[in-house]
Amino acid sequence: MIQRIQTLWLLAAAVILLGLFVFPYVSFIDLVGLGKQIYVTGIYSSNNNESVRESASIALAIYAGIVTIVPLLIVFQYKNRKRQVLFIIVEIVLIVLLGIWMWSAAHTTLDVISQKLQAGNIGVGFFLLPVAIIFLGMAIGGIRRDEKLIKSADRLR
Repeated sequence: MIQRIQTLWLLAAAVILLGLFVFPYVSFIDLVGLGKQIYVTGIYSSNNNESVRESASIALAIYAGIVTIVPLLIVFQYKNRKRQVLFIIVEIVLIVLLGIWMWSAAHTTLDVISQKLQAGNIGVGFFLLPVAIIFLGMAIGGIRRDEKLIKSADRLR
C-alpha cells in the first residue's frame, strides 16, 4: 500500500486540501478600512494585529473537511483499483463543487460591500484546489500503471 506511488499522490492531495483550513481564499478591505480574510471556516477581520471571527460558515467547513478526508479513505481501497479510480474521479468532482461554493460565498460577501472578486483579492486557498486535482490525476496515472503491470504479469503466466 505505502510503496505504491499513487498512495503518495493521494496523501499529498489530502495535505494540500488540509491547507484550506490554514490559508485564506479571499482577502479584502471593507468599507471601514479593516482587512478581512475569508477562510473555509468563516470570515475573519484584523483588529490590532488580532484575528477575530466575524461570521462562521460551518457547512462549508464540514464539506471541506469531508473533501480533505476522502483521499485518505481512497488509499485503503488499494485492493480494488477500478473502485479507487472511480472514487478519485468523484473526489475531483467534489473539489470542483467546493471551488464553486467557495467562489459563490466570496462573491456574496463582496457583493454586500459593493466590491468584485479580483485577482488582487484571491488568496492561497483558491490555488490549492487545482494543485490537489493535479495530484489526484497523477494518482490515477499511477493506478493505471499498476493495472498495466498486473495485466502484463498475468499474460506471462
